[in-house]
Amino acid sequence: MTKSLERYVRHIRYIPHERYERYERYAWAGCAVVALGLALASDLGPHRVWGAVAGAGYAVAGFLACGARSHPAARVVAVAGAVVVPLVSLVTAGLGQLEVTVVERSGQLLLTTGSPYVADPTAVADFNPYMPGMALFGVLPGDARWWLGGAFVAALAAAGLHRAWLLACPLVALPFAVGGIDLPVVGLMCLGVVLAGQGRSGRAGLALGAAAALKWTAWPALPVALALIAVRRGGRPALRYAVVALSTATAAVMPFALAGPSGFYRNVIAFPLGLADTASPAASPLPGHLLATYVPGGRVIALALLAVGALLLAVSLVARPPGTARAAAARLALGLGLAMALIPATRFGYLVYPLVLGALAYRMSQRGSTPVTPSREKALV
Repeated sequence: MTKSLERYVRHIRYIPHERYERYERYAWAGCAVVALGLALASDLGPHRVWGAVAGAGYAVAGFLACGARSHPAARVVAVAGAVVVPLVSLVTAGLGQLEVTVVERSGQLLLTTGSPYVADPTAVADFNPYMPGMALFGVLPGDARWWLGGAFVAALAAAGLHRAWLLACPLVALPFAVGGIDLPVVGLMCLGVVLAGQGRSGRAGLALGAAAALKWTAWPALPVALALIAVRRGGRPALRYAVVALSTATAAVMPFALAGPSGFYRNVIAFPLGLADTASPAASPLPGHLLATYVPGGRVIALALLAVGALLLAVSLVARPPGTARAAAARLALGLGLAMALIPATRFGYLVYPLVLGALAYRMSQRGSTPVTPSREKALV
């Protein structure tokens, strides 16, 4: 399956760019339908606001895209209507998802108690399922969404993935406006993969170690980047990367895990996996949640399938390690797509990981990156 995905990514680089522009109006129209449908169907106030505003923005973008030379203007309107205007409106009104409150409260707890976690959480709002590094966004002044979104945009720009259509995609634009917790994580993952492909092992380790210190969803990127660096540069740079990545993540996580192991376990491990007494509100009807809800012993089955998927990813890194950053991004997109579908407590918003990483793989296929053997790579340095 991984080989098929990578072959597909290599193939789409040859599709004429004009064909995408020809159908862009239909893409914006589809986004408008999705946004307006969310506005009508959701019982969450921030989602309804985003759906109504973004739906109008997408509709205008679709109209502009009908013109032969209006595609750049259409993309600007889509970003403004789906991201900028809803974000400003929601921040001004003080509306957002619960995760924004959780991050901001964890930042205040870090300043006042020295730990971002409640030792004995009971209600859903008491839980902080993120790694300690996420609390830094709550320490910074103002609404956390400004910093979360800014970190995401900066990481994508550094990775060469600053594309308006990606920012305006509903799976990115919605969390950007209402929450945004996963955005800096996947942004740093993209940056780390690009740096690993360039042979900058220390910087790659720093970026991916920082991502791992924000949320556990970044952890699969650590071994993938390690395999990529080992193939392209050899053992010593791979060791340098591993030391930097693990040191960065460990320095951010271990002090809090050791200081309050019970609270750390309840917040960061038990709650996201659905093992806590309090159920997570993340309950989108994806396979893992459906198994855990409707099948006897389904939670154990879902976790077992999740473990099997992780094992298969590890085996693939040994049997067929990625030779380019494009291949590494495609491998991560596939692996995280399967993982997000199998987690018992999951939500559609987690699909932003395979989407952005897949976009990175596609973008790099357009640039024509090709595998480089270790011997050739060293000759070029």
